[in-house]
Amino acid sequence: MKVIDILKSSKKTLFSFEILPPIKGKGFDTVCSFIDPLMEFKPAFINITSHREQIDQNNQRVRLRPGTVAISASIQHKYDIEVVPHILCGGFTRKETEYVLIDLNFLGIQNILALRGDQMKVESEYRPEPDGNEFASQLVTQAMAMNKGKYLDDAETQKSAMTNFCCGVAGYPEKHYSATSLDADIQNLKKKVEAGAEYITTQMFFDNAVYFDFVRKCREVGINVPIIPGIKPLALKNQIDILPKLFSIDFPTDLKNAINACKDDDAARQVGTEWCIMQAKDLYKKNVPAVHLYTYGFVKQAQEICQQVF
Repeated sequence: MKVIDILKSSKKTLFSFEILPPIKGKGFDTVCSFIDPLMEFKPAFINITSHREQIDQNNQRVRLRPGTVAISASIQHKYDIEVVPHILCGGFTRKETEYVLIDLNFLGIQNILALRGDQMKVESEYRPEPDGNEFASQLVTQAMAMNKGKYLDDAETQKSAMTNFCCGVAGYPEKHYSATSLDADIQNLKKKVEAGAEYITTQMFFDNAVYFDFVRKCREVGINVPIIPGIKPLALKNQIDILPKLFSIDFPTDLKNAINACKDDDAARQVGTEWCIMQAKDLYKKNVPAVHLYTYGFVKQAQEICQQVF
């Protein structure tokens, strides 16, 4: 079932969460050990992140977290739940993207989240692959073309089978780090929706007012698809310094002060958990389409939040 149909058919706020593929060398049991404790809360779907290659100490290209497609298929088969693999522009040519989408279609996976992705750590700025999609809007366009039976090599694939992808995209309530302004970023988001994206999942935020203001601005420019808030509990004390640099986000003063007053990670994790529970309860009260939880591997923390909210 498509995510957009799940959202439209529900009369209540849904719950979804996101997981990372395990580090190369770890098995599927690692994935299951994280998902199992959260299944009792009846997630509507599960997102699986994708990670582009990086340059290792030997100047070789490596992928530390491979297997997004296979993990997605395994989760869907084992748990009978819809999965949303992340598909990146960065690190992939359009042909490679097409092959991934063909594989997903064969596996019966209808949902994807189209992302530009970030630059490699050795790069000063994002650079697409030669003949790769530069922007997420172009990736959406490619997926929507396949839904119409249009592939890259039209001459070789006449009368091609039509895929049936539902495409979600990311929204940035505090703007993407590379955007010149929030208004400009929202215009870029509009391009993704006009290309065929059917819903938006936001980057993490720690002030719900920021999310609701973002939704208002999106509606004002004609973006009318569902906008799912993505939230993350702080799990480590140093995240108060690291996350703003990585994701171009800000923290409310009360949260900053509370985390800075913590003596260790355990205390910071408790503050982060309580703050996330407060956010989630408020979002539920205001009937958002779903609450999407960024877990980042902290299963016990995610479980505690779910017990209080979902």
